[in-house]
Amino acid sequence: MTGMLTTRRRDDGVFVLSLDVPGEKLNVLSLGLLDEFEAVFKTIEGDATARGVVIISGKPEGFIAGADIKQFVAVTTAQEAIALASKGHELLNRIETSKVPFVAAINGICLGGGTELSLACAGRVASDDPKTAIGLPEVQLGLVPGMGGTQRLPRLVGLALGLDMILSARNLKATKAMRAGLVDEVAPRSILEDRAAALALAIAAGKRPVRPGIKLVERLARPVIFSKARSTVMAKTGGHYPAPLRAIEVIKDGTAASLAAGLEIEKQAFGELLVGEVSRALVNVFFATQDIKKAVPLPDPPPEISKVCILGAGLMGAGIAGIAADSGMRARMKDRDDASVSKGLGYVRGIWEERRKRGSLSSREVSQRMDRVSVATDYSGFKQAELVIEAVFEDLNVKRQVLKETEDVTSETCVFASNTSSLPITDIAQNAKRRDLVLGMHFFSPVHKMPLLEVIETKDTARRATEVAVAFGRRIGKHVIVVGDGPGFFTTRALSPYMNEAAHLLEEGVSVEAIDKAMRDFGFPVGPITLLDEVGIDVGAKVQKILHHAFGARMDPPKSMEKLIADGRLGRKNAKGFYRYAEGSKSKEVDATVYALMPEGAGRKAMDPKVIQERLFHAFLNESAYCLQEGILRKPVDGDIGAIFGLGFPPWWGGPFRAIDKLGAKAVLETLKRLQGQHGARFDPAPILAEYAGSGRRFY
Repeated sequence: MTGMLTTRRRDDGVFVLSLDVPGEKLNVLSLGLLDEFEAVFKTIEGDATARGVVIISGKPEGFIAGADIKQFVAVTTAQEAIALASKGHELLNRIETSKVPFVAAINGICLGGGTELSLACAGRVASDDPKTAIGLPEVQLGLVPGMGGTQRLPRLVGLALGLDMILSARNLKATKAMRAGLVDEVAPRSILEDRAAALALAIAAGKRPVRPGIKLVERLARPVIFSKARSTVMAKTGGHYPAPLRAIEVIKDGTAASLAAGLEIEKQAFGELLVGEVSRALVNVFFATQDIKKAVPLPDPPPEISKVCILGAGLMGAGIAGIAADSGMRARMKDRDDASVSKGLGYVRGIWEERRKRGSLSSREVSQRMDRVSVATDYSGFKQAELVIEAVFEDLNVKRQVLKETEDVTSETCVFASNTSSLPITDIAQNAKRRDLVLGMHFFSPVHKMPLLEVIETKDTARRATEVAVAFGRRIGKHVIVVGDGPGFFTTRALSPYMNEAAHLLEEGVSVEAIDKAMRDFGFPVGPITLLDEVGIDVGAKVQKILHHAFGARMDPPKSMEKLIADGRLGRKNAKGFYRYAEGSKSKEVDATVYALMPEGAGRKAMDPKVIQERLFHAFLNESAYCLQEGILRKPVDGDIGAIFGLGFPPWWGGPFRAIDKLGAKAVLETLKRLQGQHGARFDPAPILAEYAGSGRRFY
């Protein structure tokens, strides 16, 4: 058989159905594939000696990555989406009710529609490959699973775990999946097909595996389970994302009825969500993450990076070392003394120990990673590094000094990257011997959790240096954007007016709680005042000075920031900022004494949350537009990815440029002009907005 599916009959009467979608790195389910399955059913049903079917992937790295999302974009009505889901249901129902048992042989990534296909099978065997992971990530696209996942998963593993997997989009590794009853066996990849065939034969002989299913206690506690799930979702999302809330209702109503009735409920929800604004925005974000990979195509093979050296063993430097070692590279940290490097090593180990406790790493895997991390108080070992990343104190002279020292001890081809968040790379590289190999690599804290890497090119940066930085970023699993050089680059520069405006609101008499709550309600993960405490009030003030010097009145900082620093308020790092922090606890409460340092004093005035949101949001949009106009951003997509994955910009807006398109450049311009009249030069509109407003152009 030609196409995506090939069929082979084993001597034991089990058919092996191999899926290999041409031209794709990973398999995806599409409408064309459904047609090919029809021919497979005819072959199997026409063979009286058939005893089972094993579905396996012809791809080395994954089973099925999910449905073909490109086909989602073509759908324009809910009825079209429901019809699309119906076709998937028909296929999986046929697999589920086949006269011969189907068994999924899962190696590597198994997500979305791939997981749903496996759930329709009579059994599942997973490989013990570390990359094997099974999950239903549809809520990340603003959807509920649309091929039976909301109904078959809870019926298989129970309500609690089924809800958790669907609402959190959490993947399960093979051994955890087996413990949960999601897979029946874990086997080495070399015998995966044989074990899957053996399971098919056993099921055909009447030996069906025992699965947890929905337990009696879960049936009795249904109201509590679903009420708690809803409360958790509302606390995390503020209700901005309809998919998780709809998923709860679909699972609740569907699992109280027959499977057939549950599938009908699922289809309706899938169809309505697929054509909704939030899903469209999140699907656009997904495609944007793919588009940025094409922006900097890497040579084949990509640059080889076997060893990276990091200057500085603080939280940032240690985080970079840890994620490099996690990705198979050797990492060497240098700091001023033994105490500093020991502390850095402890931080790295702590990240992996946390994963070990969760069961995602074994003790042996932790030891293997630690073996790839070394430390030093001098430059020994730097000669072999292909990449050196500097993560030292945010001081121009210090950074120039370590660059000079590094060039003296590294090879002629070694790339040097500064992890500065605000200083122009051109200034850092001013006296460098190899300016073409100097660039910026702006990581976000904590490094092992934040998904963005901002690579900053100067006019002197060589293409090879950019390729090394991008290759490193992609290898450690980051979304990489490449931007132009300038104070604050894109992310720090776009965030600063937003944070600055929050500080101005404080000076005007608005409370810390009101500002933070308004922006959390708007969709940001944390409020701007909380974020300022986390970053460090002193760090924020220093960055704002740099940007104020570069951009003038548009970045005019509130005078009270200096008073806060003089009062010893640095934020969470010294447990004294806008909030008070309990020792050894994540809890915090507003320190009302901070208001005495504000012009309005202790008296706080009420302000409509929409006014707060309008000012901060438009400050962010405006500066993003300036960055595009000035060439800091190459394309709008880079700004949208940078804002969402680096700064917590609400994904359901699609990013600042999608937001401007949604609101209309004319409306954004009019709002900025009104705010400019009320608050001055901080809201001077970017000229590009006037251009787009006048011509009716859109960024997408």
